[in-house]
Amino acid sequence: MRPLPFGLLVALVTLVLDQASKLGLLFLADLPVREPVVLAPFAQLIVVWNRGVSYGLFQQDSALGRWVLVAVSLVASVALSVWLARAGSRWLAGSLGLIVGGAVGNAIDRAAYGAVFDFVHLHAGGWSWYVFNVADAGIVFGVVGLVYDGLVLERRRDLATRERA
Repeated sequence: MRPLPFGLLVALVTLVLDQASKLGLLFLADLPVREPVVLAPFAQLIVVWNRGVSYGLFQQDSALGRWVLVAVSLVASVALSVWLARAGSRWLAGSLGLIVGGAVGNAIDRAAYGAVFDFVHLHAGGWSWYVFNVADAGIVFGVVGLVYDGLVLERRRDLATRERA
C-alpha cells in the first residue's frame, strides 16, 4: 500500500477506535456510574473531563477557549494531512495518521461535550500517569514515530543515498 492511503487508513482506524471506545464506555458500559473499573492492580477505567490539552495544560472553561482549542486541533490536523500527502514512506505516513486521527478524535469530544473524555488511568505504588484515551495514545505513538523517522530512518536513507552515489 502506498504511503498516502496507508496514512489515511491509520488516521481513520485511530479515529474510529477512539470514538467507539468513548461512546461505548460512556453510554453502553455506563462508566460514569460504575467508575472506577479496576482492570489490573496498575490500571483502571475512570472518567476525567479534560478541558485543556495534553496533561491537562491550558485548561479552558470558557466557550471561546473551547472553540479556540477545536480550531487549533483542526488547523493542526489539516497541516499534518498536507505533510501526510507528501510522505515518502509508510512509516512517516502511519505516524502522521496516528496524530491526525487522535487530534480529530479529541476535537470531536471538545466540540460535542466541551471537554475531552479521558478514561485510562495507569498507576503503580505512589506513581500515577496522567489519564488518557485512545486518541492521546495515537498522538503519543505518532510523535514517537516521527522522532524515530527523523533520527533513525532519515539517517539510514541518507546513508543509502550516499552509498548509491
